[in-house]
Amino acid sequence: MAVKRALITGITGQDGAYLSKFLLEKGYSVTGIVRRSSHAGVDDHRLRWIGVSGSVELRDGDLSDISSLMRIIQEAQPDEFYNLGAQSFVQSSWQQPILTANVTAVAVTNVLEALRVIKPDTRFYQASSSEMFGKAQQPKQTETTPFYPRSPYAVAKLYGHWITVNYRESFGLHASSGILFNHESPLRGTEFVTRKVTDGVARIKLGLAKELRLGNIDAKRDWGHAKDYVRAMWAMLQQEVADDYVVATGYSTSVRDMCRIAFEHVGLAMEDHLVIDPAFYRPAEVDFLLGDAAKARVRLNWAPEIGLPEMIREMVDADLARQRAG
Repeated sequence: MAVKRALITGITGQDGAYLSKFLLEKGYSVTGIVRRSSHAGVDDHRLRWIGVSGSVELRDGDLSDISSLMRIIQEAQPDEFYNLGAQSFVQSSWQQPILTANVTAVAVTNVLEALRVIKPDTRFYQASSSEMFGKAQQPKQTETTPFYPRSPYAVAKLYGHWITVNYRESFGLHASSGILFNHESPLRGTEFVTRKVTDGVARIKLGLAKELRLGNIDAKRDWGHAKDYVRAMWAMLQQEVADDYVVATGYSTSVRDMCRIAFEHVGLAMEDHLVIDPAFYRPAEVDFLLGDAAKARVRLNWAPEIGLPEMIREMVDADLARQRAG
């Protein structure tokens, strides 16, 4: 039986690393597209953290350069293409809205067009986001809930989502979008609130800091583990017919309660260390997100396995280990 070939953008990010490990364990050949960086040896630290850096092939390319995408697709001849690359930090999208539009929105068209021309039988996955729901129009968000994006990042993701639908319907590409709600892990960057919390708690516990400064701690999110969510990505591309799926736990938790879990895990009182700083408020806030993944449960036979408390404790322990190791 021929080995399946997967091509991943954003392979050095959290999802890319977990997806690489998952696909390698299934016997895939995995290639990643990486943007040229002056920080050699640093950009693949997540792949090294989970022990797969020597098992994937990395190729220089850029989502904004369609010629590099076409060259890599021609050489790699992927059976599956996972587009996880993006400017994915919501806060930065207000400071870099044009970059976000180019990398998170227009670049999806670059990938789809390159696949349409070079290898149209490749199955394509687009990383859509629950941020597209923004000012949520329904108490629980499904695939049919109207979108109301509240940041340049969310607007860009909405373009990527709809252009994926358009290429599926216009050209018959097997192109699916995963509308993933927040998913975290020890591999999450410290600019994201969950990891900012767990890293901050670890520093306070070890005497390296005294306080944790956050903005709106009453915002609620549906948080899952990235390990669980990459299983859903793969399952979408195994379906006979491409489609769009919400991937979520169905439970919503406030930032406040998430912080409490982290502090309690190390025996500290949150109230003694948490400081609310208006500097971290967003220009337009998303107050509440809660996903309904019924379609994914039925059609993909998918369900999350790791709960929020377990995930936060895992992240705190990993950050404690990092800080102790220097």
